[in-house]
Amino acid sequence: MAPPLPWVRLQEPASDRQYLVLASYLRLKRLGQLPRFMRYTQAIRGQLKGTEGAIGYSLRAKVLRRDFWTLSVWESEEALREFVRAEPHGGVMRSLVPHMGPTKFVRWKAQGSQVPPSWGEADRRMSAEEGEKVSGRGARRSS
Repeated sequence: MAPPLPWVRLQEPASDRQYLVLASYLRLKRLGQLPRFMRYTQAIRGQLKGTEGAIGYSLRAKVLRRDFWTLSVWESEEALREFVRAEPHGGVMRSLVPHMGPTKFVRWKAQGSQVPPSWGEADRRMSAEEGEKVSGRGARRSS
C-alpha cells in the first residue's frame, strides 16, 4: 500500500468542539476505470478546497488492487451532505456507480483536539463493521 497522502487541513479545528469524522472505502471493479477515477479524485479535491464546513482530509490507496480510502472531518452532518450533493461530487457518484464494487462508510464524532484522526483509528472502526455498506444493489447498515 502506498503511504496515505498527508493530511490536508482546510481550516483550523477548535480543540473543544466536536466534529464529524467520515472514513470511506471504495473499490473499482476494473483497473480500466482507474484513469477516470483519478481525474474525478482530482476534481473532488479541488471541490473540497472551497467547501464550507470541511475541516480536512487524507486519501490512501492500493492502486493496482483498485482499493481506495478517504478520511475526512466535517463541522456537521449537514456540511457533509451539502458536499456530497454538490458538483462535481454528485455527478461523479452517479457516473461511477456502475463501475464500483462494494463500498463502506463509517462516521463517528471526535473532539477538535483529536483532529486529524489517525488511519489506525479509521481502520479499527472500519474493521469493527460499524457504519454503512453500499453495493451496486443498494445499501445495508451494520453496526
